[in-house]
Amino acid sequence: MQTGVLRVLRATAASWWRHRVLRRTGQTALARRLERQTVLRDLGYLKQAASLPNAHVICGEGGTFLHLGWTTVSTFAPIERFPLAALAVARGTPFIDLRPVTDGIAFANLPRVTRDGSVDPDPCGPGRAVSLTTYIDMVEQLGARIVNDPRPRQST
Repeated sequence: MQTGVLRVLRATAASWWRHRVLRRTGQTALARRLERQTVLRDLGYLKQAASLPNAHVICGEGGTFLHLGWTTVSTFAPIERFPLAALAVARGTPFIDLRPVTDGIAFANLPRVTRDGSVDPDPCGPGRAVSLTTYIDMVEQLGARIVNDPRPRQST
């Protein structure tokens, strides 16, 4: 694992308000143990983001979400203030920036990304799901910005 990634994860864990309070009240051993658990958990999320076919990060007005199949890690903050998601994107996880999208109704009517990599045979109606590449095609038409695009490059 890169030392820069560990440094960011450790600093993030140490900055959590609960860990700071534990240190301030003299419970440094507990704070260190909780910080280590947090770093190990976040490393697991980064490994999942790198290995799962439909893992992706979405950032919109409602916050930032790291989608890992059946697990979602989120915050109300933009990606610039969510180090775990920023690290996942820096390591190659697809990133969908929805902040430029202005048609909220069209976005709300989009299907979800399939969680397990399977393709829904009937992608219409409630609960419909599509592949990540199909979803990216749809949100890009609405004006979303894509980083680490997983779609195959098309030569023109």
